[in-house]
Amino acid sequence: MRGENQSFLGGPPKDFILLGVSDRPWLELSLYVVLLVSYLLAMLGNIAIILVSRLDPQLHSPMYIFLSHLSFLDLCYTTTTVPQMLVNMGSTRKTISFGGCTVQYAIFHWLGCTECIILAAMALDCYVAICEPLQYAIIMYHPLCQKLVAVAWLSGFGNSLVQVVLTVQLPFCGRQVLNNFFCEVPAMIKLSCADTTMNDAMLAVLVAFFVLVPLALILLSYGFIARAVLRIQSSRGRRKSFGTCSSHLVVVSLFYLPAIYMYLQSPSSYSQEQGKFISLFYSIITPTLNPFIYTLRNKDVKRALRRLLSRTWRFCRRL
Repeated sequence: MRGENQSFLGGPPKDFILLGVSDRPWLELSLYVVLLVSYLLAMLGNIAIILVSRLDPQLHSPMYIFLSHLSFLDLCYTTTTVPQMLVNMGSTRKTISFGGCTVQYAIFHWLGCTECIILAAMALDCYVAICEPLQYAIIMYHPLCQKLVAVAWLSGFGNSLVQVVLTVQLPFCGRQVLNNFFCEVPAMIKLSCADTTMNDAMLAVLVAFFVLVPLALILLSYGFIARAVLRIQSSRGRRKSFGTCSSHLVVVSLFYLPAIYMYLQSPSSYSQEQGKFISLFYSIITPTLNPFIYTLRNKDVKRALRRLLSRTWRFCRRL
C-alpha cells in the first residue's frame, strides 16, 4: 500500500505500458511483419555500407568516413527501438521497465543529435568537393574529419545527458500508459503530471541548437553548391556535380522533415497519436532507406559492394 501511495504521489513507476497499436489489434500482425523485414534490411544494408567503407581502399575518402558513421548511427537507431517493439507486439504484455525506458530515450536522443551534426559535416564535404575542388585534399584532411566526428558524438552525448537529467526527475503520479511505440522525451514530458515549463524550454533550446543550426549550415552549403553548379557550362558536368550530393539531399530530407515536425512544437501541444507514427517513420523507415539511397545512386559504392561480394564468394568456395 505504501509503495502504491508513493507511486501515485510522484515516485517513478516500475514499468511503462507502450500502447503502440494495441487499440488497433487488426494492424498488429501486418505492422509486425513490416517492422521485422525493415529491421533485417536496415541491418544488412548498413552493415554492408560500414564494411565496404572500412575494407575497400578506394572508399577511404572523407565522404565515406562520414557515411560509415551515418550507417553505424542508423544501425544503433533501429537496434535501440525495434527489438523492443517486436517483443511487445508479439506479447500480451506491452511493458518496458522505468530503467529500460530511460536508457532507450537517452540513447535515441544521443544518436539523433549526433546524426544532425554528421549530416552537416557531409554537407560541408559536398561544398568543398564542388566549390573548392583544388583545395579539397588540404581542407578535408583526415584528422579534421575525425575531429568533426568526435565533436558530433560528444555533442550528442551532452544533449542526451541534459535531457535525461531533466526528464528522469519528472513525477508521473501513477500514469504509466505511453501512447507510443518506444520511449522518447516529448512523450515522457506529455505524460508527466508536473509543471513541465522548464523541460519544454530546455527541449526547445536544445532542438534549436542541434536541429536548426546544422540545418541552416546544410542549406547554406547547398546554396553555394547550387550557385557553383549553375555556373558549369556543360549539362553533363552539372549532372555529375548534382549527382555527387543528391543522395545526401534525399537523406537530409527524410531525416529533418519528421524531426522538425516532432520537435519544433511544444510538448504541451504534442499529439501522441500523430507523433508515434512519425517516430516510427524516422526510427525504422529512414535508417532502412538510407543505405539503399546511397548504394543506388553511387557508382563507387556499387563497385565496392561487387568487389566485396566477389571476395566473399571466392572465400566461401575455398571452404
